[in-house]
Amino acid sequence: MKVSINQANRLKESYGNWVIITGATSGIGRELALKFAEAGFKLVMTGRREKELEQLSTQLFDSYQTETIPIAGDLSKMEDINTLLKETDHLSIGVVVLNAGFGTSGKFMNADINQEVNMLELNCKSVMVMSHHFANKMRTQPKKGALVFMSSIVAFQGVPNAANYAATKAYVQSLGEALARELKPEGIDVLTAAPGPVASGFAERADMIMDMTMKPEAVGVPIINAIGRKSTLLPGFLTKFLVYNLRITPRWGKIMIMGKVMGGFTKHQPT
Repeated sequence: MKVSINQANRLKESYGNWVIITGATSGIGRELALKFAEAGFKLVMTGRREKELEQLSTQLFDSYQTETIPIAGDLSKMEDINTLLKETDHLSIGVVVLNAGFGTSGKFMNADINQEVNMLELNCKSVMVMSHHFANKMRTQPKKGALVFMSSIVAFQGVPNAANYAATKAYVQSLGEALARELKPEGIDVLTAAPGPVASGFAERADMIMDMTMKPEAVGVPIINAIGRKSTLLPGFLTKFLVYNLRITPRWGKIMIMGKVMGGFTKHQPT
């Protein structure tokens, strides 16, 4: 699947050529980088792993002659966020994809509290800081822009065995929904994408074994196509299937069901 010429032209006409993607070295972030590059956009890409970031930058140039700016850093740290903001200040950024994040799983009382706080800083604080910065930057540009938030299907109810991770995504979902309304009069579009389980490095870092997953290729192009057209997107058939089947269930029932699902993903963990 690729971004059509018509879709690429629509986005360039609305937002210009520059796209920022955080967390670009794996999973959905990498897939979005590949598809934006293929469609002729210029990219600023961030990631913690400098070697992988440089390799991706070289690959995109060799394949698509795409201008890229790789900026290595850990966006859970304010100094690395500030570096990213400073190094992109001269660019007219049209689309900002706030994809960087990670998850944890297991019983909350057994969690490493430092890791849980770090997750809050990356999944929530960095998203808040950067969306505030780029929204204010976009309102001064001739062509405004779009913010893309990466939520999750776990954002719509509490999830036992991934309590804090689900709470971080509930924050992202709520922030994205509100900003979609607030920023519309400024000419800034906001999309919040809430995919289901995706096969990437996410599960390994979160210590989950997931038996139902989508490939990143199933969600990348749908997310790009939805920018400027929707405020919330449930990308991929599996995502829609899971969410729509939970939609008629009361909230307490959703929590119970998601707890059982997450319990299956974490059953290998010591009790």
